[in-house]
Amino acid sequence: MAKEEAQGIRILARETLSEGHYRLEKVTYTQGGERQEREVYHNGTGAAVLPLDPTRGTVLLVRQLRIPALVNGDGPMLVEVCAGMVEEGDDPAATAEREAKEELGCRLRSLRRVFTLYPSPGSCAERLHLFTAEYRPEDRTGRGGGLAEEGERIEVLELPLAEAWAMVEAGGIMDGKTILLLQQARLGAA
Repeated sequence: MAKEEAQGIRILARETLSEGHYRLEKVTYTQGGERQEREVYHNGTGAAVLPLDPTRGTVLLVRQLRIPALVNGDGPMLVEVCAGMVEEGDDPAATAEREAKEELGCRLRSLRRVFTLYPSPGSCAERLHLFTAEYRPEDRTGRGGGLAEEGERIEVLELPLAEAWAMVEAGGIMDGKTILLLQQARLGAA
């Protein structure tokens, strides 16, 4: 079966609307003989990781600027797990390890893939690979903060898992991937 046709859905046309930071495209397709159009935002494949120190019960998170949150009327600084885009030729695990070093200043132990998901499949083609890992105080080898040349100004947060979850319940953590990984850690599946 052709990539452009699956389960009775046939793509008729794809038009690039924008080549900004990411690509936005209009897809024209038929479903059950009916012609429809949707916009698809292509922001790539990402990887995210929640490091947990099981001895101390702490997790490492980041706080960083997220313009879409500001545009929606929320605070612009969101608390999240560290994450990044999977570069051409990399695998998601390598991306998670690289991002932990850049954003958290941390070396990971026992990296474990939890699952892969589409965070917002109604309009976004992004696919995320989610991981958990362990760390110890001696694995915090740098200050983190991200890459200045990429405009990153990231604050590193080390919190007890219980405090991080209390932030979720109070609305202080609103990022979906972060909530899912914190829940994994709370369930003892990390």
